[in-house]
Amino acid sequence: MAPHPEPLTVKVGTRRSALALRQTDQVIDALKQAHPHITFEVHAMATMGDRDKTTPLPALGKGLWTSELEAKLVSRELDMVVHSLKDMPTTLPPGCVLGCVTGREDRRDVLVFSKRHEEEGRCKTLGDLPEGAVVGTSSVRRAAQLKRRYPGLVFRDVRGNIETRLRKCDEEGYDAIILAAAGLLRLDYGKRIAQFLDSSTEGGGLLHAVGQGALGLEVREDDERLKDLLRVVEDTPTMLACFAERSVMRTLEGGCSVPIGVETSWVEAKEEAGGAKKTLRLRATVVSLDGSEAVDGEKTQEITSLAQAETMGKELAEKLAGMGAQKILDDINKGRALGTALKVSDA
Repeated sequence: MAPHPEPLTVKVGTRRSALALRQTDQVIDALKQAHPHITFEVHAMATMGDRDKTTPLPALGKGLWTSELEAKLVSRELDMVVHSLKDMPTTLPPGCVLGCVTGREDRRDVLVFSKRHEEEGRCKTLGDLPEGAVVGTSSVRRAAQLKRRYPGLVFRDVRGNIETRLRKCDEEGYDAIILAAAGLLRLDYGKRIAQFLDSSTEGGGLLHAVGQGALGLEVREDDERLKDLLRVVEDTPTMLACFAERSVMRTLEGGCSVPIGVETSWVEAKEEAGGAKKTLRLRATVVSLDGSEAVDGEKTQEITSLAQAETMGKELAEKLAGMGAQKILDDINKGRALGTALKVSDA
């Protein structure tokens, strides 16, 4: 008779928002099914991005949702952290690794109309909004891409958790807001979705954020036992696609506050000896903040390993950089540096 597995307690870190807690519960439920002898303790905290509701996201820098949790991971106060993968910087702190990516929820962005528009029923899509309509988003990626396609719309910052942003949409003068489908679906707000937005959207597509819809489980690099435990919830196609997406951003040295959009999809391949080939299509775009300049690219190839996915993303990013994407990002960073200097000088 096989010995009973040794009891183990795993301390799981997460943000304190309703969405983060729901996502963490989903991960733990899946892990418990495979590892019933393990106790999972949830340690939730408010990160800098949660506490600061007024500073524009670009000014808060990278790691605003993750760095404080990672510090606890490194100090061994936590054993793993559940992140929305799109919030994770593409370069992690020394000693930390992305141990696992789980199955992906819908990766697309979506349009949510205010209650006023829902009741009137005149607008069904983004293209139906009249010139001057106010669209809420705190994402420069979304705003830049949409300015490119819909120059007549007005974009206004909207911060807060999903419930707060829905309330602001209904009560504070917005005509609509743009959100990630994944968060709305995980919190059972799917009925508020008016339109899914992707590269095929009529009137102009919207490529999603790197890692959007996926959950990343971050662990210490030397914790081989936990890495092994997490394999039961790993979704290999999602992990490969997300590594390609993250490689695009890492190569372009971008963060969640720069206008880089991506879109990945697995395409059908011929059945050959040894099984079907796994072919990934990766699209990417870099857009200036005002939407006046943009560089788009696409790459399709067989991917069977994380190393291949990383290389694929790097090669596409280098191609985009040579086509003008790096200049767009450099101009954005120079503009922000100048703006910061002016603020400091004025103070």
